[in-house]
Amino acid sequence: MAVREILRMGDPRLLRVADPVAHFDTPELHALIQDMHDTMEAHNGAGLAAPQIGVLLQVVIFGVRRNPRYPDAEDVPYTVLINPSLSKLDDEMEEGWEGCLSVPGLRGMVPRYKRLRYQGFDAYGASIDRTVEGFHARVVQHEVDHLYGILYPMRMRDMRKFGFTDVLFPGQNLQDD
Repeated sequence: MAVREILRMGDPRLLRVADPVAHFDTPELHALIQDMHDTMEAHNGAGLAAPQIGVLLQVVIFGVRRNPRYPDAEDVPYTVLINPSLSKLDDEMEEGWEGCLSVPGLRGMVPRYKRLRYQGFDAYGASIDRTVEGFHARVVQHEVDHLYGILYPMRMRDMRKFGFTDVLFPGQNLQDD
């Protein structure tokens, strides 16, 4: 379909709360998801939320397989997740480096729940219910935050662990487009 423009930090639309999807399996929803997929792939993203392309709906996609931006990450299955809800399984958190297509060229150390359950729907309205941990849990939390107007720097505890990717990781090709 189309590679869409990704909104960047500072755009007020990224700070708004997205609306739930009311109708599944529509041509408009499938077109949105295809555009999100094309956009995420074009920028080597691990995930993308509809608000990042200016669509204020509760739709996220994610998936990682040998991604140059995340060379050490385990595979995360490609998923379309609509109207998600997250439930932490315990209070254990871990810090990890995150980047974002809406915050290009920067990385930060972000605390996230290590294990969680996520629920929601696919594009056809079928239920999704998964229990995940590690990088998969981190990616889901990052993308769902976008649905509530939260960008990863807002979750950071120590701004000394925030900087330009090429400075933090010299010699590595981890740049965001």
